[in-house]
Amino acid sequence: MNENGSGSESSGKSSSEDSIEEICSSLAASGYSVKFRGFSALDLYFRLPTLPFFWIETNADIAVLARYIDNLRFPGVDIADAAVEIAGRTCYFGCIENDERSEASFPMLSLTYDWRTKRFQDPLGVYPLVRDLRDHKFETAPKFNVQSQIGNSRVVMEAALLLARYCFSAETFAFAKEQNPPRPEMQKMFLICLILSARPELGLELLKRSGFLREFWPELASLNDVDHSKEFHPEGNVWNHTLETFRYRKPAASGAFDLRLSLALLLHDSGKPISASFANRRFDGHAELGAQAAARFLERLEFEPSLIQDIFYLVKNHMLPAALKRLPLAKTAEIMASPLFPTLMELYRCDESSSFKGLNDFYENTAAYQAYLKNIKNPYRANDGKKTAI
Repeated sequence: MNENGSGSESSGKSSSEDSIEEICSSLAASGYSVKFRGFSALDLYFRLPTLPFFWIETNADIAVLARYIDNLRFPGVDIADAAVEIAGRTCYFGCIENDERSEASFPMLSLTYDWRTKRFQDPLGVYPLVRDLRDHKFETAPKFNVQSQIGNSRVVMEAALLLARYCFSAETFAFAKEQNPPRPEMQKMFLICLILSARPELGLELLKRSGFLREFWPELASLNDVDHSKEFHPEGNVWNHTLETFRYRKPAASGAFDLRLSLALLLHDSGKPISASFANRRFDGHAELGAQAAARFLERLEFEPSLIQDIFYLVKNHMLPAALKRLPLAKTAEIMASPLFPTLMELYRCDESSSFKGLNDFYENTAAYQAYLKNIKNPYRANDGKKTAI
């Protein structure tokens, strides 16, 4: 790559430290087509926060990409022709011959954005549909028919993401078991994109209705089999409560949602279907059991070990914030000292908000946490607020 950011086939590789923009500029300067496609093009059009995954369509072949990009890997053609991790994001490349666009599962996913011309391309005429959706001109979300795609798990996941991220709606359809299940990387990719969307509950509900959850993510499907106490959870069961918690997430200033919090919300009650009940004590030990179940689920989808450890901490301790005001500091100080504890408090707030308990306890327990933070900064006070010997 030249100093001015342009490149040629003899200019050497872009390292994985380079940005996606630099790679696109380098390929385009050498005459190759570079187009953001599918969800990446739609995100750009709808001005949504960037996902951890990016999809690029190019007529450069694998050999050309290998000359330009270090650490290129090959996840399998059912996912992409090639991929590279760049600054915490995964970029997937689809290599096409003669600049012919690959067939999209849904018309909306045919939209592309040409890096060279800085224009959207709309071969199937979906622009009026997405334009009106962006301008909120629809009283109800537009529908698309997926009946002909029964049995294709990737299409089911794409339909769920279109629901969750752009508020398109899908008709109910039955899911037929297929011989080749989606590989862990594909499941992980779609799960992350789904829960980082503004309305993940829409996509998750479609995955449940289609039978996808029961087939591939049974830990989540089983939440629908467990009733909740109607006193505090009138929504009826653990699944509906889980979906409700997503309504109370607060996005960052950029509009993006936190991945750890979102995964923790999805999995925080995963121990309830496998926990025991004794008399008036329901779901005994469900937090610990849920942490173990969550870890197994995320390991199966090949999430990073450090992220799995964080979700284990959040799920295991998700009941503790409700007891801060009455537990002795000796039992809570180590947990509150974790850098993840603010995320745990957010999990607690979303959990409480989705019930009929109200937030009075949340505010009181937040005050207990704030007192702890204040005391650990005071050299003349112990962590419990008592004066120390000078």
